[in-house]
Amino acid sequence: MALNFSVLASGSTGNAIYVETEKKAFLIDAGFSGKQMESLFQQINRSPKDLDGILVTHEHSDHIKGVGILARKYNLPIYANERTWQAMSRSIGEIPTDLKFIFDMESVKTFGDLDIESFGVSHDAAEPMFYIFHHSGKKLVIITDTGYVSNRMIGTIKNADYYVFESNHDVEMLRMGNYPWNLKRRILSDVGHVSNEDAALAMSECIGDRTKGIYLAHLSKDNNMKELARMSVTQVLEQQGFVVGEQFSLYDTDPKTPTTLKAV
Repeated sequence: MALNFSVLASGSTGNAIYVETEKKAFLIDAGFSGKQMESLFQQINRSPKDLDGILVTHEHSDHIKGVGILARKYNLPIYANERTWQAMSRSIGEIPTDLKFIFDMESVKTFGDLDIESFGVSHDAAEPMFYIFHHSGKKLVIITDTGYVSNRMIGTIKNADYYVFESNHDVEMLRMGNYPWNLKRRILSDVGHVSNEDAALAMSECIGDRTKGIYLAHLSKDNNMKELARMSVTQVLEQQGFVVGEQFSLYDTDPKTPTTLKAV
């Protein structure tokens, strides 16, 4: 069986991604209520009871809202780095000690037929990190909350088969929109979120000869649109010499509806 994944939901209101191999299944973040999470799983014909654990990226509520609920109901191990554990412990409620695991930044853990690698990003959280999944020579990268993509990150995530990549906002929509200035400044900062154009420039440095697809994720509900994100990213990538749709495909994600399970 291949490495399969579905972006269960992604956006300002909540985020959750499902990854499975023949032997293992993991949830990356659970930014919705327990009921909503169960409904998302049903839509891809999967169940939280079959998970081997939840991997947490950082403590913001759109990533952890359902973590504690799912862990307690289905007896699921939770993996996060130490500073994230400290930052989220109040928000996720009491977790039995035997379900609490440390996953250090810049490390690799092996679960059966799946190697999971963590790497740091630049976001205004305690110690935010995302994950790379390695299985049978395939590589899936998830990177959705970072103010910029550094050369170090590019070196780590380069030439993956698939990416779930942040394309958060259109800069002009954000500037002209009705967010208070301090929030705009936070989003535009190095510890905020990447714009469509900056995401595409980072992608252009990551895409390799094995890259087959990029899912545009964590779109702002107020400062972006699927069509605009896809158009902006395509334009920048084509300026960089790529042929979108031939060399690789761009995919949308949705704040409420899962993407079809995809084999990497």
